[in-house]
Amino acid sequence: MKKSLVAIVLACVGLAGGQTAPQPSAQPAAAPQQKKEIKDPAEYNAYVGAVQQQDAAAKISGLEAFLAQYPNSVMKEDALELLMGSYQQSGNQVKMMDAAQRLLQANPNNVRALALLAYTKRTLAQAGQNPGPNLADAKQYGEKGLQALQTFAKPEGMSDPDFQKMKDQMAAIFNSAVGIAALQDKDYATATKDLRIAADANPTDFSLVYPLALAYLQSPTPDYINGVWYAARASVVAPTPQYQQSIEKYAKSQYVKYHAGEDGWPEVLAQAKASPTQPAGFTIKPAPTPAEQAAAMVKDKTPEQIKALSFAEWELVLSKGTPEAADKVWSLIKGLSLQMEGQVIKVSPTELQIAASQDDIEKNRADIILTMNTTIPAKLMPKEGGTLDFEGTPVSYTATPFVMTMEKGTLLTKAAPPPPKKPPVRKKRPGA
Repeated sequence: MKKSLVAIVLACVGLAGGQTAPQPSAQPAAAPQQKKEIKDPAEYNAYVGAVQQQDAAAKISGLEAFLAQYPNSVMKEDALELLMGSYQQSGNQVKMMDAAQRLLQANPNNVRALALLAYTKRTLAQAGQNPGPNLADAKQYGEKGLQALQTFAKPEGMSDPDFQKMKDQMAAIFNSAVGIAALQDKDYATATKDLRIAADANPTDFSLVYPLALAYLQSPTPDYINGVWYAARASVVAPTPQYQQSIEKYAKSQYVKYHAGEDGWPEVLAQAKASPTQPAGFTIKPAPTPAEQAAAMVKDKTPEQIKALSFAEWELVLSKGTPEAADKVWSLIKGLSLQMEGQVIKVSPTELQIAASQDDIEKNRADIILTMNTTIPAKLMPKEGGTLDFEGTPVSYTATPFVMTMEKGTLLTKAAPPPPKKPPVRKKRPGA
């Protein structure tokens, strides 16, 4: 069964050898208890005693005891934030997430709990652990977190620049969760929007940069300029040399697909290595349009050179070129007896439908209608799907969809190759 797009990404990230983005801090940014007051001395002593513990295990024990004894304390949210951070510090992810869930029960808009859960659920999914359910949860926490950030009040004592920096970091966490989930759902517009914010905030995080490249390139209307840049950047920050080579090859193939050539690719890759974010004004010259290709095909060519073009090249000029270019070609090949090869699409005794260009052969679509000079005998009737050598004279054409009408059709037969020469027979000499 074909893997989903995100499953492929998750497999890549799973081989990153434990290299993940820095985890968001679960510690409170300030001491909001300055505005709160515990009136019961025993409750106050229990809280302060737990908070002042330096050892993570001792702090966890003290905070859990405090929350159990004083479940409705005015300091409940603060205690849960500290507990969440202490479990994170001790490396107990399960208990950390449990504390985060308890914190959201106390305050559904607690941005630190939402950030930790959005980040943890996303990274668990990108490690291949229940990716579907975990990405669904990550999306939920991410969307809720982005909403909560809009009304998130600056903590007491925090400077404006530090507060903005913290909000930006949390926004990147929430956007990454929403963006990866959107990529799984093939919601490419949301994926590119959210992952762009997250990847630009974390330009060395392969787990964000590469999915962003895929979101741009796998969209039904690919954005090759942005997609190629982030694919090239992903090849630079990929976790292993094997992935670096593989993704660089992919990025180059997408560049060539859009640009129609390898020229300029080394410069793009060099920029991706030198700049963690996309340079202002970065662009890639697209491949020539069919009209531009058609114009270049006949420019400065002699009549004999135009006559020597392939049928596919004539078709391009006659169907996509300017009226002047099309007239130039048609005036030279109309009425000219041509010998060609094509694939038989449909047969009748007096008319053959033939595909002569490779594109139309692959589409099984006739681009030549050949009226025969004489009725084709039954024993010589070509088979549909077979290859045919024929002669005909162009008399008219339609540009869209392209079909050239030919008359005076004649079947041609290839000369049979000469039989292999037999080695001379040596006669035995008498008495030998």
